[in-house]
Amino acid sequence: MSSVSRRAVALLLAALLLGVVVSGCGASPMRIQITIHYSHYDPSRLTVPHGVPVTFVIVNSDPIDHEWIVGDAALHQRHRTGTEPVHNARPTEITIPALTTRETTITFDKPGVLQYICHLPKHEDYGMVGWLTVT
Repeated sequence: MSSVSRRAVALLLAALLLGVVVSGCGASPMRIQITIHYSHYDPSRLTVPHGVPVTFVIVNSDPIDHEWIVGDAALHQRHRTGTEPVHNARPTEITIPALTTRETTITFDKPGVLQYICHLPKHEDYGMVGWLTVT
Protein backbone atom coordinates (compact mmCIF):
# COMPACT_ATOMS: atom_id res chain seq x y z
CA MET A 1 0.00 0.00 0.00
CA SER A 2 1.47 3.37 -0.97
CA SER A 3 1.92 6.19 1.54
CA VAL A 4 -0.84 8.16 -0.23
CA SER A 5 -3.25 5.22 0.15
CA ARG A 6 -2.30 4.77 3.80
CA ARG A 7 -2.79 8.46 4.43
CA ALA A 8 -6.19 8.39 2.69
CA VAL A 9 -7.29 5.38 4.75
CA ALA A 10 -6.07 7.04 7.96
CA LEU A 11 -7.96 10.26 7.14
CA LEU A 12 -11.11 8.31 6.31
CA LEU A 13 -10.93 6.38 9.60
CA ALA A 14 -10.31 9.59 11.54
CA ALA A 15 -13.33 11.23 9.89
CA LEU A 16 -15.54 8.24 10.71
CA LEU A 17 -14.36 8.19 14.32
CA LEU A 18 -14.98 11.92 14.66
CA GLY A 19 -18.50 11.44 13.28
CA VAL A 20 -19.25 8.78 15.89
CA VAL A 21 -17.92 10.94 18.73
CA VAL A 22 -19.78 14.06 17.58
CA SER A 23 -23.06 12.19 17.06
CA GLY A 24 -22.93 11.00 20.69
CA CYS A 25 -22.40 14.56 21.93
CA GLY A 26 -25.61 15.87 20.39
CA ALA A 27 -27.98 14.09 22.74
CA SER A 28 -30.00 16.66 24.66
CA PRO A 29 -31.34 16.08 28.16
CA MET A 30 -35.01 15.09 28.28
CA ARG A 31 -37.85 16.10 30.64
CA ILE A 32 -40.80 13.77 31.13
CA GLN A 33 -43.80 14.44 33.34
CA ILE A 34 -45.56 11.57 35.08
CA THR A 35 -48.81 12.36 36.85
CA ILE A 36 -50.16 10.22 39.67
CA HIS A 37 -53.95 10.32 39.81
CA TYR A 38 -56.30 7.85 41.50
CA SER A 39 -53.28 5.66 42.36
CA HIS A 40 -52.20 5.25 38.73
CA TYR A 41 -49.24 6.58 36.74
CA ASP A 42 -49.92 8.55 33.57
CA PRO A 43 -48.25 7.68 31.30
CA SER A 44 -47.72 4.09 32.34
CA ARG A 45 -45.42 3.29 29.40
CA LEU A 46 -42.35 5.32 28.46
CA THR A 47 -39.35 4.96 26.16
CA VAL A 48 -36.08 6.82 26.78
CA PRO A 49 -32.59 6.54 25.27
CA HIS A 50 -29.65 5.23 27.27
CA GLY A 51 -26.74 7.57 27.93
CA VAL A 52 -28.91 10.72 28.01
CA PRO A 53 -29.92 12.53 31.23
CA VAL A 54 -33.68 12.23 31.73
CA THR A 55 -35.42 14.44 34.29
CA PHE A 56 -38.64 12.91 35.53
CA VAL A 57 -41.14 15.40 36.94
CA ILE A 58 -43.52 13.39 39.09
CA VAL A 59 -46.76 15.13 40.03
CA ASN A 60 -48.80 13.52 42.80
CA SER A 61 -52.35 14.85 42.44
CA ASP A 62 -53.67 12.34 44.99
CA PRO A 63 -54.41 13.24 48.64
CA ILE A 64 -52.12 10.39 49.79
CA ASP A 65 -48.36 9.77 49.56
CA HIS A 66 -46.87 7.63 46.80
CA GLU A 67 -43.51 6.30 45.62
CA TRP A 68 -41.87 6.15 42.22
CA ILE A 69 -39.25 3.41 42.21
CA VAL A 70 -37.71 2.43 38.88
CA GLY A 71 -35.59 -0.68 38.41
CA ASP A 72 -35.39 -4.29 37.39
CA ALA A 73 -37.32 -7.26 38.80
CA ALA A 74 -34.72 -7.96 41.51
CA LEU A 75 -34.90 -4.41 42.85
CA HIS A 76 -38.68 -4.51 43.00
CA GLN A 77 -38.65 -7.86 44.79
CA ARG A 78 -36.38 -6.35 47.48
CA HIS A 79 -38.82 -3.45 47.91
CA ARG A 80 -41.82 -5.75 48.20
CA THR A 81 -40.23 -7.32 51.26
CA GLY A 82 -38.31 -4.26 52.53
CA THR A 83 -39.04 -1.76 55.23
CA GLU A 84 -37.81 1.62 53.92
CA PRO A 85 -40.57 4.10 54.83
CA VAL A 86 -39.19 7.05 52.82
CA HIS A 87 -37.01 7.31 49.72
CA ASN A 88 -35.02 10.14 48.16
CA ALA A 89 -31.38 9.20 48.71
CA ARG A 90 -31.27 7.52 45.26
CA PRO A 91 -32.48 9.18 42.05
CA THR A 92 -34.32 5.97 41.10
CA GLU A 93 -36.30 5.86 44.37
CA ILE A 94 -38.51 8.83 45.14
CA THR A 95 -41.20 9.47 47.74
CA ILE A 96 -43.83 11.97 46.57
CA PRO A 97 -45.96 13.35 49.41
CA ALA A 98 -49.65 14.03 48.77
CA LEU A 99 -50.37 16.92 46.40
CA THR A 100 -46.69 17.67 45.68
CA THR A 101 -44.25 17.43 42.80
CA ARG A 102 -40.77 15.90 42.88
CA GLU A 103 -38.05 15.82 40.22
CA THR A 104 -35.23 13.37 39.71
CA THR A 105 -32.66 13.04 36.95
CA ILE A 106 -31.37 9.66 35.80
CA THR A 107 -28.95 8.64 33.05
CA PHE A 108 -29.60 5.00 32.18
CA ASP A 109 -26.33 3.31 31.21
CA LYS A 110 -27.69 0.48 29.07
CA PRO A 111 -30.78 -0.56 27.12
CA GLY A 112 -33.39 -2.71 28.80
CA VAL A 113 -36.92 -2.89 30.12
CA LEU A 114 -37.58 -1.64 33.65
CA GLN A 115 -40.66 -1.02 35.74
CA TYR A 116 -41.66 1.88 37.94
CA ILE A 117 -43.82 0.88 40.89
CA CYS A 118 -45.23 2.32 44.11
CA HIS A 119 -44.45 -0.16 46.87
CA LEU A 120 -46.59 1.40 49.58
CA PRO A 121 -49.05 -1.18 50.95
CA LYS A 122 -51.51 -2.37 48.28
CA HIS A 123 -50.56 0.37 45.78
CA GLU A 124 -49.00 -2.07 43.33
CA ASP A 125 -52.21 -4.12 43.60
CA TYR A 126 -54.23 -0.99 42.71
CA GLY A 127 -52.27 -0.69 39.48
CA MET A 128 -49.43 1.65 40.36
CA VAL A 129 -47.10 0.03 37.84
CA GLY A 130 -45.47 1.47 34.75
CA TRP A 131 -43.03 0.22 32.12
CA LEU A 132 -39.87 2.04 31.04
CA THR A 133 -38.06 0.89 27.91
CA VAL A 134 -34.49 2.14 27.62
CA THR A 135 -33.28 2.01 24.01
